[in-house]
Amino acid sequence: MPILVEERRPVGPPPPIKPADRGGEGDFGESGSAFPLSKGQIGVWILLTAIIMLFAGLSSAYIVLRGVPSWQNIELPSLLWPNTAVLLLSSVAVELSRRAIRRNDIQSMKSWLAVGGALGLTFLIGQLAAWRQLVNAGVYLPSTLQSSFFYILSGLHGLHLLGGVVALGIVLVMALRNRLTSLRYEPLKLCATYWHVLDGLWVYLFLLLLLS
Repeated sequence: MPILVEERRPVGPPPPIKPADRGGEGDFGESGSAFPLSKGQIGVWILLTAIIMLFAGLSSAYIVLRGVPSWQNIELPSLLWPNTAVLLLSSVAVELSRRAIRRNDIQSMKSWLAVGGALGLTFLIGQLAAWRQLVNAGVYLPSTLQSSFFYILSGLHGLHLLGGVVALGIVLVMALRNRLTSLRYEPLKLCATYWHVLDGLWVYLFLLLLLS
């Protein structure tokens, strides 16, 4: 009777598993982690949630107080229209910068990022000029309820946007030092997210003030 001999293969360590390529999209929070958000993304969204809640509370108070008998409308500064257009253009520039680095077009990314930051700074200067228009018209913070809300809402938004301008400047310095690539550009992505939300928030505030 033939004897069956079981063939034994040498047992070795399993082949190494390559970590998932995060690219620039931040699909994985840490290398090899299946968590869909990185620590940076979580931090930015926590910050944005707090900002949105702040302005939601202020705009709710604005809507409620708008119905009181002592409410007096003010004439909004005409500069708000071009300022809003400038901010929208800055958001377009930041988005073009993000798309450029995804194509590995580093030079275009740097150029559009610089344009976006410059337009954001122009918006802030324009908002200060809009305040000056109101002051020249004799409208101050305590003049009316609407003037108080205008100064508070536009001022708080401007402070948060100033933080975004600083962040864009930091990312631009990183780009000029060639620290951003098509595979590693999360700082730019986080700035773009923050910038777009602040852009949309201003459009909401502008319409709220305009349609009162």
